[in-house]
Amino acid sequence: MSSNDLSSSSSSPMSCLGHFCSSALRAKPLAPPSSETSVRTNSGQGLIRRLSLFDMILLGIGASIGAGIFVITGTVARDAGPGVTISFIIAGASCVLNALCYAELASRFPAVVGGAYLYTYTAFNELTAFLVFGQLMLDYHIGAASIARSLAGYVVSLLELIPSLRDNIPAWVGHGQDISGVLSINVLAPILLVLLTIVLCWGVGESSIVNSVMTVTKVAIVFVVIIVGAFKVDVSNWTPFAPNGFGAILTGATVVFFAYVGFDAVANSAEESRRPQRDLPLGIMGSLLVCVVLYVGVCLVITGMVPYQFLGEDAPLAEAFKSKGLNFVAVLISFGAVAGLTTTLLVGLYVQTGYSVVSACVITLRWKDKNTSRFSTRWISKRGEGIICLVTIACCGFASGCIFRFGASFIFVIVAAVIAILAALALHFWQIYTDPPGFSCPGVPIMPAICIFLNIFLFAQLHYEAWVRFVVLSIIMVGIYAFYGQYHANPVSSDTSIVYHRAPAEETK
Repeated sequence: MSSNDLSSSSSSPMSCLGHFCSSALRAKPLAPPSSETSVRTNSGQGLIRRLSLFDMILLGIGASIGAGIFVITGTVARDAGPGVTISFIIAGASCVLNALCYAELASRFPAVVGGAYLYTYTAFNELTAFLVFGQLMLDYHIGAASIARSLAGYVVSLLELIPSLRDNIPAWVGHGQDISGVLSINVLAPILLVLLTIVLCWGVGESSIVNSVMTVTKVAIVFVVIIVGAFKVDVSNWTPFAPNGFGAILTGATVVFFAYVGFDAVANSAEESRRPQRDLPLGIMGSLLVCVVLYVGVCLVITGMVPYQFLGEDAPLAEAFKSKGLNFVAVLISFGAVAGLTTTLLVGLYVQTGYSVVSACVITLRWKDKNTSRFSTRWISKRGEGIICLVTIACCGFASGCIFRFGASFIFVIVAAVIAILAALALHFWQIYTDPPGFSCPGVPIMPAICIFLNIFLFAQLHYEAWVRFVVLSIIMVGIYAFYGQYHANPVSSDTSIVYHRAPAEETK
């Protein structure tokens, strides 16, 4: 073998590694906007702008009010007791902070779809965005399958109200037929998925009408449930309020957190919004606040009507009203469950999410100069300093969550929190921030830093299987990117680059 062959064979792995690193670290360029309101150009083509502010709010509500209010309330209440109300408030408060971050990015990218994936691609790099994409796709596919199964069960329950069909529908049609405790057959669930996918393919205008009708229906039913149920509340059922302690309430908050997932659907509908610069932030915050009020109201009613230990897990609302002899309300709840789970599934097929990364994107996109800092050092750039601080905050949030979960000394939680505070202060004093166009998240970088800490703290309360899944999927996605993704990505493609220009006068009115 010649010396040239030896040289080429030894340099080949290094060249592959170099190509991987350069591809993984590239980011999508962001051109500065030329006016307050901006739209994307795509060779003269794009989606039709049909969605109004009311449509955007209904879109967010439609994505959120579903499994959370009709199923998760009973599941969490059996452990957290009436304290499930606090679980929803904690999760809602965390989501409000996240919504502020989402609103800024939705306003900054007012005419571009992509959500957390696009934000990460622009603020960080291609590999991080690819990892975000993989996690979100898995979460939404698993969630869609679970919701479709619940929806199938409610549809069958409604059909069984017809006397000729009562007790005559096989379990494998909608309720699910278990086989050896390993496999479950549910024929109706995939059919519903196909039908809703057809609705989406039909067009955003038509699917928006379906979403709007069903969302208004289920919200009206929820109001009826709260009002009627309030007259059946026995306040003695609220004692003890937290039978299993505050730890159960926090664990419940991590579960019900996902019941609020949906407000980010508004951000992903940017390209179809009539006035994205104004309507995106309002739609995000409006839909989230409505959901918080409805969730808290239902939790107070359901735990006041029935002792928490007797709540059903599959259909807690309907069973609670049946136990009080209010069968007509139980029927309404079944209709509301079908509408709620349908719109949750409909919007779940439409968008993707991720929250801690979005909060970090708000901070990094505000950095004015990524090369030098106020306290310049030779060995690291300003961007490097900032990323180290963000990672430190995330690690402290996870450490605090683990320490709290496993009952270690609370002093360690305080230590981790103090380190996170110091990292947030370093972000504040060491970085120079610019004011973004459009809506501005208040308190940057402190507010997004709090979001990151709380999100990761709640993540640490999940079962260890969620951690294992996160690590395993990340490894798999890195492998897919290394062998395929890096060779098929084009961050500066004319069809996907983010370009702004002045909008027509009628759109800025």
